[in-house]
Amino acid sequence: MRFPAFIGAGVAASGLAVLLGYAQKLPCSSGGAWNNFTGQFRQACYTDIYPLYYNEGLSAGQVPYSGHQVEYPVLIGAAMQLAAWTVHSVTDPFARGRDFYYVTVLLLAVCLLAGVLATGYAAGQDQLGLKAELMVALSPGLILAAFINWDLLAMAVTAGGIAAWAARREVLAGVLLGLGVATKFYPLLIFAALLLLCLRAGRVREFGQALAAGVFTWLAVNLPIAILAPAGWAKFFAFSRSRGADWGSLWYMFEHFNIPVVGSTSLGELNLMSSVSFAIAFVAIVALALTAPRRPRLPQLCFLLLASFLMLNKVWSPQYVVWLVPFAVLARPRLWPYLLWQLTEVVYFFGIWGYFVYLYRSPGDGGYLGLSSGWYFAVLLARFATVGLLATVVVHDILHPERDVVRATGDRDDPAGGVLDGAPDRLVIVWQRGVPRPVEASAGLSGDYPATWSRSQPMSAASPVSGVSQTTGAPAARTTSSRTAGSIVPESKFACLSAPDPNSSRELLQCTRSILPVIALIRSTASARSIPAELAWQVSRQNPISPPSGAASATASHSRAMASSERAIAPLPPAVFSMNMGSGRSMRSTALRQFSRPSAGSTPWLTCPPCTISAFASIDAAALSCWSSSLRLGILIRLFVVATLIT
Repeated sequence: MRFPAFIGAGVAASGLAVLLGYAQKLPCSSGGAWNNFTGQFRQACYTDIYPLYYNEGLSAGQVPYSGHQVEYPVLIGAAMQLAAWTVHSVTDPFARGRDFYYVTVLLLAVCLLAGVLATGYAAGQDQLGLKAELMVALSPGLILAAFINWDLLAMAVTAGGIAAWAARREVLAGVLLGLGVATKFYPLLIFAALLLLCLRAGRVREFGQALAAGVFTWLAVNLPIAILAPAGWAKFFAFSRSRGADWGSLWYMFEHFNIPVVGSTSLGELNLMSSVSFAIAFVAIVALALTAPRRPRLPQLCFLLLASFLMLNKVWSPQYVVWLVPFAVLARPRLWPYLLWQLTEVVYFFGIWGYFVYLYRSPGDGGYLGLSSGWYFAVLLARFATVGLLATVVVHDILHPERDVVRATGDRDDPAGGVLDGAPDRLVIVWQRGVPRPVEASAGLSGDYPATWSRSQPMSAASPVSGVSQTTGAPAARTTSSRTAGSIVPESKFACLSAPDPNSSRELLQCTRSILPVIALIRSTASARSIPAELAWQVSRQNPISPPSGAASATASHSRAMASSERAIAPLPPAVFSMNMGSGRSMRSTALRQFSRPSAGSTPWLTCPPCTISAFASIDAAALSCWSSSLRLGILIRLFVVATLIT
């Protein structure tokens, strides 16, 4: 997609969103509903911006933090002061408050545009990027909540940080994310996601650069205020600790219905339960990030962390949807789960104002009487459930990356990942010993590697199975065996060679420098007798490919199954190899040979064994000793394959 069209679409969609958000607040800004306490809730046009102009002392000329303690981080206080200074010449105090709102809306409109463009850039400057721009800008929940508070400012700098990271500008990303933490604290979770993914990819140096830049930026913004007005600066932290269960949270519902343990707690216990709940969710996300078959994309992990934080936090205000929208779009750019969540956000937006009407209406008030408690908490639970559903499908995409719409095309890994995009894994936790990582399945491969993949820039899930040598021509590593609870768990390791190995006793596999090893065999301790013969091997076929002229022959000949004290390797199945029963009447000589004739569509410069074989079923490994067990297994495997070929 051309860059002007990409920018134009983002500007047009953001402009439309600003107009719709502004029109939604017109009954209050122009109709005077702000001056009627329940009237602003009936019109569903409430905003924090207008009343805070008076409550925070801005109308009286007080400066945030020094003249009046403000319950917001430093950059929001700076935005307040900037708008207040702009309208200070207006004499009418009510008109001045309204103009303060208009100036703030203009500032937030610029932030919305910046956030939309940054999100589209992080998604990729193509159709997915355009789709991300439209989904963010035209999000119904974001439009309704855009001008409730200053959250669009935090959304803009956070999305800018993600875009800078995607552009591999780690220092700039750290600066923008540091500004985000100085606006709202939730960008700290972005640093946590970066840490986990950089640990897995071995990109700690880049993360350190971003973190150092973020810490320096946050200190540069906060230290002057903390030194000059320590009490005003500390108000935000004290307010966060002393705030009880508030609107939108599960804890508020628990307290309303006085549920034992979770609904009848002191403030300290509430803070502890909320923190412990999020800590448990955080540990689960850490485990997912380090054990998934393919490294999660950065937006996926950011969304899961942020969604968990909101669902388990003491407060879940309606404007917090602004935080979540960009990451929801980047994590899973599909419409239907997203639209379902947005529908519940719209219902909750009107539901909470209706609940306020129900709570604060006067006895003689007529007309709309509001939403009762039962209906409000039903809407709250629906909102909770849809965010949980969206998080569930994101987890499903992580565990099944072939179903991830971003990775489905096979030509991209993590567009927002920056240095993580296409980087090999360095740290992966495997829970079950002796079981191979499903390389091809996790990468969404069906047999042929995409042309854009190479050994110098492998995808995160396309890294070879543990034990496969990355060095062309390197010898195969020795198989090690360990005894656990009376069982043997050997690991067979193979190498990729560019020429036939002279040591025929090692029976090494051969392929050219341009292809990754394609055969991985792992044996475990389960019995093969309980597994049907047709499920014993899982074979992914490819066309045999002829070697280039003058190149070493890649024909692999396996005359027998190897059986030694170190390993027992079964010959390959008949889908790729033919059986040569000998000449004349001699039926004793049995060999398995690879087809040598190339296919019509094969390329002349690639040579590799034409199949990918992974152990689909485990093979018996119970033995008195490692040597005798491996020997017996070699004999059994050979007999099994010969019997299969004969039948």
